[in-house]
Amino acid sequence: MNESLATMNRRETIKALMAASGTMIALPSWADEWTRADVISHKTSFSTANQETLAAVVDTIIPYGNNIGALSVGVDKYLQKLIDDCFEKEVQDSISTQFRLLEASAQSLHKRSLKECDRVERQEILLRLSSSGDVAQQDFFKLIKSETIRGFNTSREVMVNYLHFRQVPGHYYGCVDVNA
Repeated sequence: MNESLATMNRRETIKALMAASGTMIALPSWADEWTRADVISHKTSFSTANQETLAAVVDTIIPYGNNIGALSVGVDKYLQKLIDDCFEKEVQDSISTQFRLLEASAQSLHKRSLKECDRVERQEILLRLSSSGDVAQQDFFKLIKSETIRGFNTSREVMVNYLHFRQVPGHYYGCVDVNA
């Protein structure tokens, strides 16, 4: 009976995560070249503890490097808005559960919260999550990792200053003498 229930819960979680992933195909218009100001005023459903856990995870996936990191462009705020606006309630609840499990893992392994762990300790916790036998934990890790990378690469600061993105490629020269 318990094995059957666990299989059913796993299937429901996978269905919910796949449905949420499918909605990502058509991202809302605010997700294109977003800026930190676009998401900073968003009233989130995330608890303070979940916000801190998300920030620690995002900082671990793309740490502050030479001049830029995921937190410095506001990827954590972007993910909060993305999860609140684009994911179903079941997926949001699953993500919240996974945040609690991450915190519990940090407490049991290092006797402190995830945000207080150093980068190496956080990497260890996330690597355990990614290689877990629990499908829900693996799906959570894949989702957060892929959306962190997407959020970082589509931020205005990265697109314009580092990827040298231009809205209109090339330059138009209207009247040009042509040697015929």
